Amino acid sequence: MATKKSEYSESSIRVLKGLEPVKQRPGMYTRTENPLHIIQEVIDNASDEALGGYGKNIIVTMNADGSVSVEDDGRGIPVGLHPEEKVPTVEIVFTRLHAGGKFDKGSGGAYAFSGGLHGVGVSVTNALASKLEITVWRKDEKGNGVHQLTFADGNVISKLKSRAAGKEDKKTGTRVTVWPNPKYFDSAVIPLPELLRLLRSKAVLLPGVKVT
Repeated sequence: MATKKSEYSESSIRVLKGLEPVKQRPGMYTRTENPLHIIQEVIDNASDEALGGYGKNIIVTMNADGSVSVEDDGRGIPVGLHPEEKVPTVEIVFTRLHAGGKFDKGSGGAYAFSGGLHGVGVSVTNALASKLEITVWRKDEKGNGVHQLTFADGNVISKLKSRAAGKEDKKTGTRVTVWPNPKYFDSAVIPLPELLRLLRSKAVLLPGVKVT
């Protein structure tokens, strides 16, 4: 039987936008044996805040529904409109592959030192999560505020909502809860011994920071 030859023309070149490259080829961006690495990216962001002297606590919670929450008491991811993109900055951090405070290398930049996959880290986490929720506690000229945003499959499903912080709210920090999407991983189970080893290493490398 004659086989049909594949055509290679201008229309063969696909331009993947947003987080589609990660969904199409997750192995290019993270380890796909299990979701530990995409959780590590969130932990690395909290660690970078602590490394910069802006946080003293990192709390990692394995939730009963299979999700993982990472909370810190850092400055809180900026939530105002990005000056160039005109969308909430926290949304850009989680939906654009090359966006983050670690690219600002000039004096007075957000981070002097950082770990993780610079600029692609938590956007990869978001792309490979069936759901991702963010709560940011942040202080601005209006006072302390609480800001929440929810994604599903990398897309915004609940736009940024903000309110004034109450007495029971913390002052500053970020909490990210991730539901890894099992279809992208060989196993959806996060290996607890590896996670514990990672957290112990963070506690050792970040003097004065409590990792729970």
